[in-house]
Amino acid sequence: MNHTTNRLDWFTIYINLDSTIFRQPEIMSFLKSFIFNSLNFKLYYRYAKRRFAHFVGLKGRTAWISAPACRTHFAGNQHPESPNRLIAIENILRHTHTWARMKKIQAKPINDIQLARVHTRNYINELENQTPAQGVHKIDDDTYLSRDTFDAARYGAGAAVQAVDMVMKQHAKNAFCAIRPPGHHAHANHAGGFCFINNAAVAAMHAIAEYRLERVAILDFDLHHGDGTEDIFQNDKRVMLLSSFESPLYPFTGTDYQGKNPNIINTPLKAGDSSDVFREMVRSIWLPKLASFRPQLIVLSAGFDAHRDDDLGHLNLTEDDFGWLTQKIVLVAERHAQGRIVSVLEGGYCLDSLAVSVKAHLNALVSANRFAQN
Repeated sequence: MNHTTNRLDWFTIYINLDSTIFRQPEIMSFLKSFIFNSLNFKLYYRYAKRRFAHFVGLKGRTAWISAPACRTHFAGNQHPESPNRLIAIENILRHTHTWARMKKIQAKPINDIQLARVHTRNYINELENQTPAQGVHKIDDDTYLSRDTFDAARYGAGAAVQAVDMVMKQHAKNAFCAIRPPGHHAHANHAGGFCFINNAAVAAMHAIAEYRLERVAILDFDLHHGDGTEDIFQNDKRVMLLSSFESPLYPFTGTDYQGKNPNIINTPLKAGDSSDVFREMVRSIWLPKLASFRPQLIVLSAGFDAHRDDDLGHLNLTEDDFGWLTQKIVLVAERHAQGRIVSVLEGGYCLDSLAVSVKAHLNALVSANRFAQN
């Protein structure tokens, strides 16, 4: 149907009402109001939906936490870990209902006490001393420190702390930290693999120290093994680490774990593995382990570079796999952790696949209540 013609027909009826038999003021008022509202139905529908979402508590159940400082870290024009990653994610989300349903929070930088729970003072001093006034300082073949890097990393880690506070205080059901640089390759005493501060570890330790949690689960589904996170918690049984990654691939770890924490479970995938293998691994290993551990909080090292379109690896996952995994995690969180999930962005370097994957991930987080009822 031609909507322009339809609107004109309504308008013709409207302006000719006075010449009809409907002379009574009450009928005239009703008909004019009805026609006017019909012409503006879409606007009224949107308004009603917003009011309904506010009434039932949907808006604000997921917190989006970020900071402008996270876009300032610069590792070079050709480096895959660029500010464009956050821009691509935000651009695709702004055109969705998911964006409107999230509570936007400005991150604050992490303080020294919170940082010291994960990283050594000597390492932090080294980062500060190596920060160049201009250009970049090369830490290793992949990791570059620029003037704004440490500031960006502090805001990213601060976002992880705020996310824990929000879900623990029930100010949000779950939270996503749109931050960079990533963190899961950062060890207690050195940087590596694009990473400087281990954001997932910061979140877990903040929850343990401030809220006295006894069981925190970290799920890392990045393309690369989270060697830094494993190193930090290799002797800490309060933390479960489930990690999927392509092997062999940088950092060439995760297949010979020798720590004392029995709750660290590595589930390597091989080049070419796709949805079926990944989902079966989650069903047969991750979900039973989580059920046995009964986490009080779930932290996600949310890397999306295992997508088939990302050139840094050779796995064949899709955005649907990330959405499916998030739905499963939501169910576990509802069962054991009062729904509390903190997700921190890790990898993902093809801008298009990163954006659609984060969108699928957030759709599941925002819709957490619906999945919990299934």
